[in-house]
Amino acid sequence: MSNHTNRGTRFSPRFREIHRAICAALLIAACYGGAAGAQKLTAAADHADSIYQPGQTVKWTVRWEGPGAPASVDYVVKKGALKEIDKGTLALTGGSAVLESKLDAPGTLLLDVKAKPEEGRQQRALAGVVAAPGKIEPSAERLADFDAFWASKLKELATVDVGAQLQPADSGKSGVSYWKITMNNIRGSHIRGQVARPAGSDKRPALLIVQWAGVYPLQKSWVTDRAAEGWLALNIEAHDLPIDEPESFYREQSSGPLKNYPAIGNEDRDTSYFLRMYLSCWRAADYLAHRKDWDGKTLVVMGGSQGGLQALMTAGFYPKITAALAEVPAGCDMLGPDAGRSPGWPMWYWQTEGKDPRKVREASRYYDVVNFASRIRCPVLIGAGMIDEVCPAAGILAAANKIRSRKEVVLLPHAQHQDENHSHEPYGHRCWSVWMPALRQGKPVPFDGPVFVAKSGAHS
Repeated sequence: MSNHTNRGTRFSPRFREIHRAICAALLIAACYGGAAGAQKLTAAADHADSIYQPGQTVKWTVRWEGPGAPASVDYVVKKGALKEIDKGTLALTGGSAVLESKLDAPGTLLLDVKAKPEEGRQQRALAGVVAAPGKIEPSAERLADFDAFWASKLKELATVDVGAQLQPADSGKSGVSYWKITMNNIRGSHIRGQVARPAGSDKRPALLIVQWAGVYPLQKSWVTDRAAEGWLALNIEAHDLPIDEPESFYREQSSGPLKNYPAIGNEDRDTSYFLRMYLSCWRAADYLAHRKDWDGKTLVVMGGSQGGLQALMTAGFYPKITAALAEVPAGCDMLGPDAGRSPGWPMWYWQTEGKDPRKVREASRYYDVVNFASRIRCPVLIGAGMIDEVCPAAGILAAANKIRSRKEVVLLPHAQHQDENHSHEPYGHRCWSVWMPALRQGKPVPFDGPVFVAKSGAHS
């Protein structure tokens, strides 16, 4: 386990408010959003790609599908998924209504519509748009000592022997070799994960897979499937935990010492729980780069949400990364509320109860993806959900705009955070059908069209 402990950390009232709203939204969407033939509330902007220019009028259409249309619905329009700029009640005529909004500067708008049918079952619909996605800037400049801080942490890591220990195990897949791996990290902590590669001694392209948020075991197929495709694959836990204990073990960790782990030590850059996690990514990438069976050419990092955070951070942190793929990445633009927009998970800005908010927010800047993004020199694929309230698009775009290497940002007009109704499908297609095969074969990254590509997945 890490040296950090959960010292009674609590969510701030503002964080709890945001968290409750997100959970309620996801629950409503899961329970009622996709039932065939059922009553359904929908909202959509008049630009199918969700992209506008500053000053353009956005025409939202709100529609009730199915029987029992209510006479009216309540709505809120939020700039940057945070600041309310319009709210009220819309009268439905023939089950539909039109609402107009406008963004005068680069940024995003989120329309949140709610209705309560006669039987009392609440319906909610979201729609999102962006104005000038390539011009959204971070809420704060990178700290002057950002590079010096991380250089000092790498110096600390360098005093710790890698001590990689590989434990062979059955891969469960013909032609694939598999190991569990443990490496040393700072302050007595460890990196735990799993490695797989095609059987034999050929040199292979390397893939680092980093994990989304939560406390859970690793699935063997996450590396063996990639190895079967030809990768030398390493998948690491975000936590200093064994990778394959019973589910009850992880539940106990999640409700005990790792409860609300993002807030552990978050008032100081040197005690943040994420310090060990970030250095784990650096060491894991470095481990792959020093394996004799790496082809010396291709070193890819990929992940979603918290894994997307780690993927972009690693690409900016470890110079030998040759491509990064990040789906709805977390950790972007932590001081977003200062610019009138919501920060991405873990929303350190509001995780301040019982602490000095100024110190928490200052420490978060050292872990903000936007401050690693300008260091990235490799091709990058990013997915951003236009109605994602967990990792809002504005912060992701602010980070993407600091990347100076070639990039492709897939805007997902109907996507929340969890790929509801396959709304992340366009990103998945670009990732798994286009980018990954090309990278594995050592071919140039297949960029397709403009930097910001808006494509809709299935959402009905």
